[in-house]
Amino acid sequence: MQLKTENNRIHYTDETGKLLAEVTFPDREDGTVEINHTFVDESLRGQGVAGKLLEAAVQKLQADGKKVRPTCSYAVKWFEKHPECRGLLADRHS
Repeated sequence: MQLKTENNRIHYTDETGKLLAEVTFPDREDGTVEINHTFVDESLRGQGVAGKLLEAAVQKLQADGKKVRPTCSYAVKWFEKHPECRGLLADRHS
């Protein structure tokens, strides 16, 4: 599976261009992004695809020096399960 990175989005499509998985993270204030959407097509569910999307997003955002504010329910749970990545989280009071 080859994930593609575009502006504030990491996604995976099939050979016909159909969107099968994506995570979106639009820019917010002061170098912060909001992980606001995670989608995995039914054909790929249960295979760890959403986790791979979040891992790729975290790597990109760390490299870009961004902080994260997860609002998508999957992303919120993912960060709870990955305490090693919590340093990437933006201060909730800012």
